[in-house]
Amino acid sequence: MKNKIFVFFPDGVGLRNFAFTDFKNIGEKMSFDIHYWNNTIFSLKDNLGFNEVKIENHKIHPLTPIYSRIRKRIELNVSRDKFNDEVYPTYKFPLSYKGLKNSVKSSYISLLIGLNSSEKGIIKIRKKINTLERSTEKYKYCKAQLQEHKPNLVFCTTQRATQSISALLAAKDLGIPTVAFVYSWDNVPKAMQVVETDFYFVWSDLMKEEVLKYYPFVKEEQVFVTGTPQFEPHYDTRLLQTRSEFFKENNLDENKKYICYSGDDETTSPLDQFYLEDLANAVRSLNGKGYNLGIIYRKCPVDFTTRYDAVIKANKDVIEVIDPIWKQIGDQWNQVLPAKEDFKMLYNVCEHSEFVTNVCSSTVFDFVAHNKPCIYYNYEQPQLKKGIRDIGQNYKYVHFRSMPSDKAAVFCTDKTQLEGLVKQILDGQLSNVEEGKKWYEIIVGKTPTKASEKIWEAINKIISCT
Repeated sequence: MKNKIFVFFPDGVGLRNFAFTDFKNIGEKMSFDIHYWNNTIFSLKDNLGFNEVKIENHKIHPLTPIYSRIRKRIELNVSRDKFNDEVYPTYKFPLSYKGLKNSVKSSYISLLIGLNSSEKGIIKIRKKINTLERSTEKYKYCKAQLQEHKPNLVFCTTQRATQSISALLAAKDLGIPTVAFVYSWDNVPKAMQVVETDFYFVWSDLMKEEVLKYYPFVKEEQVFVTGTPQFEPHYDTRLLQTRSEFFKENNLDENKKYICYSGDDETTSPLDQFYLEDLANAVRSLNGKGYNLGIIYRKCPVDFTTRYDAVIKANKDVIEVIDPIWKQIGDQWNQVLPAKEDFKMLYNVCEHSEFVTNVCSSTVFDFVAHNKPCIYYNYEQPQLKKGIRDIGQNYKYVHFRSMPSDKAAVFCTDKTQLEGLVKQILDGQLSNVEEGKKWYEIIVGKTPTKASEKIWEAINKIISCT
C-alpha cells in the first residue's frame, strides 16, 4: 500500500517549488500517494489536475499575529545578546504608535517582550501561540480533515506562515509526523521559524548549522539536508529557447547584447528605480563608445509600485520590460503566485543576458547556475533622506556572511565605477562566476539537481522510522 503524503500549502510561496517543478512526478515514481493540502485560493485541482484537499477555513486566532510578532522580536533580542551582535535588531520592523489602537497594541507587545526576553520566554510565547491556535475552529476543521484522509505524513512547504500553525498542531496531536521546509536562504537568522514540527528540511549544511544554532530545542537528527527545488529548472534544458526565438517573442533586438536588471521589493530597496537609471546611463555611454547594449528589466513579482515608470519611459531606447509571469489572485503579497511558464521565462532571461545587476537579490544564484556574472549595487543614492532605508544595511545581514570571499559578487560601491565594471564584464576582464559558484554550493548545497529526489528520500526515511 502506498504511503499517503499531504503536501501542505499554507500560502502560495511554495507553489513554485512543489507544484510547478517535477517534485510531484518524482514522488509518484517513488510510489507515494500525493495529495495537496491546500490553504491557498489557487486551485491545484482545477489548474493542474492534482489530488487536492482544500482548506476552506482560513481563520487563525486574532491574537496569533500579535504573539508571533512578540516571538520574533524576542528571538532577535536573544540572538543579539547571545551572539553579541547588533545585526539582529536591524531585522525588526518598527512598531506603530499612530492612533489609539496601534498605540495600545504596540504598548502591549513591548510589555510582553520586556517580560519574556529570554530563551525560556520564547518557549512560553510559543506555547501561548499553540494554545491560541488549538482553541480555533480551524484547528478542529483541519483535525477532522486529517482524521478523514489519514495521511502518513504532512510536509509543510514553508516554515514561516502563521496559517500553518493550527493544521500542523492538529497533525501532531493525531500522531502524524510533520515536516517543515525552510523556505528561503535568509530565513533562519531572521527569526522566521513560525512553526514547530517533528522534522525540518533545509537547503544546505550551513542552513542546518543555523537551525541548530538559533533553535536549541531542535535536535540534530530532526534536520535533513535536502537542497531546494528552487534551482532545479535551471538545469532543465527542455526550457531553453534559441536566442532568435527568445528575442522575437520578447521584442528584443538581436543585434544587441542585453544586461538584466532584476528589480527589488520596496522594503529591501526603496530607491531601486535610481539604480536602474544609473545602469541606463552607463549603457547609453558605452553605446556611444561602440557597444550595442540594451537592458532587460525584470521586476520583483510582488512589487506593485509605479516607481520605475518614469525611469523606464525616459530610457525606452535602452530598457525593455519583460515582466515575470505571476498572477495576482488576492490582495496580499503572498497571493501573487507564479505561473509555471515563468520557469521558462527566467531560464531564458538568464541564458540570453550577459549578466545581472541588482540590490542583494538571490538572483545572483540563478545567473551563476547559467555561468553568468552579477553586479551588486552597494552605494547610497542622493535621494536618500531620513525615513528611507539605506540598502547598505542589506549586505550586513547574516546570510551575506556566507560569502566565501568579496569576489562572490561584483560589488559596485560608487556610481562612478558602474560603467567601468559593466565594460570589464562585457570584455571578459571581470567575473564573479568562479567564486559565485563556491557561494552557490554553500547556500544551495552540492547537488542542486537532486533536491526533489532527496526530499522524497528523507520523507521515506521518516515514515520508515516512525
